[in-house]
Amino acid sequence: MSTRPTRRVVLVTGLATAASSLVSGCAMGGAGGGDARDIGGGKDDEGGKVSGKITVWSWDVAAKAMKRFARTFEERHPGTTVDVVDIGYDNAYDKITVGLRGGSGLADVLTVEGSHMPRYIGNFPSGFYDLTSLGGRYGGDFDRAAWRTVAGKDGAVFALPWDIGPCALYYRTDHFRAAGVDPKSLLTWDDYVAAGVRIKKATGRKLLIMDSSNTDAGILPMLLQQQGQSYFKGGRVAVDTPEAVKALTLMKTLHDKGLVDYEKGWDGLVTGTKEGKATTTPTAAWWTGTLTDEMPELKGKFSVVPLPGFTADGIRTSNIGGSTLCVPGQSKNPRLAWAFIQFLLTGKANQVSMLKREGLFPAYLPALDDPYLGAKQEYFGGQAALDVFARLARNIPPVENNKDDAKATDIMISAVTGVMLRGKDPRAALNSAARQLATATGRERVK
Repeated sequence: MSTRPTRRVVLVTGLATAASSLVSGCAMGGAGGGDARDIGGGKDDEGGKVSGKITVWSWDVAAKAMKRFARTFEERHPGTTVDVVDIGYDNAYDKITVGLRGGSGLADVLTVEGSHMPRYIGNFPSGFYDLTSLGGRYGGDFDRAAWRTVAGKDGAVFALPWDIGPCALYYRTDHFRAAGVDPKSLLTWDDYVAAGVRIKKATGRKLLIMDSSNTDAGILPMLLQQQGQSYFKGGRVAVDTPEAVKALTLMKTLHDKGLVDYEKGWDGLVTGTKEGKATTTPTAAWWTGTLTDEMPELKGKFSVVPLPGFTADGIRTSNIGGSTLCVPGQSKNPRLAWAFIQFLLTGKANQVSMLKREGLFPAYLPALDDPYLGAKQEYFGGQAALDVFARLARNIPPVENNKDDAKATDIMISAVTGVMLRGKDPRAALNSAARQLATATGRERVK
């Protein structure tokens, strides 16, 4: 069975690393230089007030969703044409970066992953239209963590969030049952490790799968965000904080106790899960689509609980993935571009439809109250799995992303690999990573 990466997949496979490096260290103004321009005009685009044509760039299921809704939008706005182009993921960031550098060649609407948007805002300060006067009023309607990714300095808004990846713990109910482990007892990561030891003894199964191909930092970013930080805090390097040490020490503990099954890349994760090599997957809501699409034969063998916390009363979720829609400064029809973004992302019905049809979990909070998310799912043995994610989504900690994230990612991949595969001490590895990152970015370290 094919395991070709989809849009959900590439959010976590590290395929964007090379393209992201193009953004790193190339601070430029983008088209026009100076400050970003405001689109201007009124806030209400209903009633046929827009006209003309726009081109939209996206990929995979996101492009599919927009093609569906483009026809509806055109019907509501006679005289408009929305051309959605699936540019493919592999080359998307190369194309966007080249277009921003050169000041031409971009579509009127761009899909940009949430973690990438701050890099572009920081490196191309006039590369996008300032949407604050039009979109700022929606801030309270979107997930706080996702909203932070679209805001620049002084709170200016340069995009609207689309989908997010709230995290929980997927687990094999049969493995837990065989080991006599109650999944509701996994309140902390210490509980999780203890349960893993017990499950391995009873079933021979390991606890989770990690990538052995040295292309990403594994679950480290998820564990950091769960504790309310990323690789930076207040503009300072924060990869050697107590929170970071806790996170990487947990990962090493899982390795040292023989609870990690190492597989290569996304295909290894999917195949290993199908074969039951590991009993849990701590990851985002979009994994549900992978399970149902790739492993229909395992229906009824999975369920979902919140992530364990670092303390029993701590945050029980995080975020992996998600995307935004923005208007590049070179757009020839920014009013129409904004109208399409507003139509697509600020309506409950559209958002729920995209969850049902394309598996895009809404960043738009009103959509999370829809009865669809509370419905029981046969694949999960009758559990309302989406409701677990809907409740967790409101508690995702906002964290700092910036233009130096690509440099940080490269350095942290090396640090994680050294700890997990070569036995290095977590604290020492993180101290070394902090020194490297401070030197590479010219930033001070968190004291």
